Amino acid sequence: MRTQVIVGLILALLLTQMPIVGKYFAILNTMIHESGHSLMALITGGEVRRISLLPNTAGTTLTGHTSWIGHFLTSVSGYVFASFFGYLFFYLISKGQYKWMIYILLAFLTVNLIFWVRNGYGLFWIVTFGALFIFLLKSGNTALIQYSLVFFASLILVESVTSAFEIMWISFVSPLQAGDAANLSRATRFIPAPIWGVAFFAQSLYFALLAIKQVFRV
Repeated sequence: MRTQVIVGLILALLLTQMPIVGKYFAILNTMIHESGHSLMALITGGEVRRISLLPNTAGTTLTGHTSWIGHFLTSVSGYVFASFFGYLFFYLISKGQYKWMIYILLAFLTVNLIFWVRNGYGLFWIVTFGALFIFLLKSGNTALIQYSLVFFASLILVESVTSAFEIMWISFVSPLQAGDAANLSRATRFIPAPIWGVAFFAQSLYFALLAIKQVFRV
C-alpha cells in the first residue's frame, strides 16, 4: 500500500505538469472544487445556475444567494471541499473501500452532468471520465481498480495542494485576479486577498497531512 501511494503521488505530480493529458486528468479536482461551491450555495438557500469546466483546468460556478453569509460560505467552500475529499479518498483506500470511491465520483459526475455543467468541454470531460469509471467497475480486475484509484486519490490530493498554492501566489502578486481569495476579500472588505490565499494553502496542507498519516499510520 505505501509503495502504491508513493508511486501514485509521484505520477500525479509529474502528469499534472504535462500540457494536454495532464490538464485533462487535473480537471477531476476542479470538478470537486466547483461542486463544493454548488453544494454550499444550495445548503445556504441559494441557487446554482451553471458550472463550466475548462481545458486549462480552470472552472467557474455561477450561483445566486439570498444572504451575505451564503455568499461567504460558498466562496470559502471550494478549496476546503477539494482538500477534504483528497483526505476522504485516502481514508477509504486505507480501509480497502475502493469501490466507494468510484461510487462517490460517479455521483459527482452524474449530478454535474444532469444539473450543472453546460459548456461543451465540460460535458465532454464528464462523459469520458464517467465512462472510465464505469469501465473500471465492470472490469472486475481488482488490481487495476486499486492502482487506478490510488492514482486518482493522489491526483486529487496533489491538485488540491498545488491549486491552493497557486491561488495563494496569485493573491500576493495580483490580488484582484485571485479567484475565491479575491471574492472573499471583497465580501469581508477588511481581510485582504493574501490572507485568504494563505488560509486556503494552510488548510490544504492540513488535509494532505491527515491523508498521509491515514495511509502511512504516522
